[in-house]
Amino acid sequence: MKILHLTLKKKWFDMISSGVKKEEYREIKPYWCKRLNKKFDAVQFRNGYSKDAPFFIIQLIGLYRSFGIVEWGAPEGRMVFILRLGKIITNRSSGRLNRRP
Repeated sequence: MKILHLTLKKKWFDMISSGVKKEEYREIKPYWCKRLNKKFDAVQFRNGYSKDAPFFIIQLIGLYRSFGIVEWGAPEGRMVFILRLGKIITNRSSGRLNRRP
């Protein structure tokens, strides 16, 4: 399984892990064009850079360019990369690893 590793602020981390936010956005810039030009099966989201930072791995259903939802962090009036998310595969929110079937 090919996993894309991304770090998020707590607000977005919590919204995605709770199932409220179903997509994540990245700017259309050369860095992200190059990085997202590969095939990924899942995304690992971390909340912070500490080795003990909470994280979860979630299915990546699709990747496309469009206008995102401003309330979910997309810039208003600008196209972005949209990472469409599925079910959580693995979750470590408090030092404990939980795998979901």
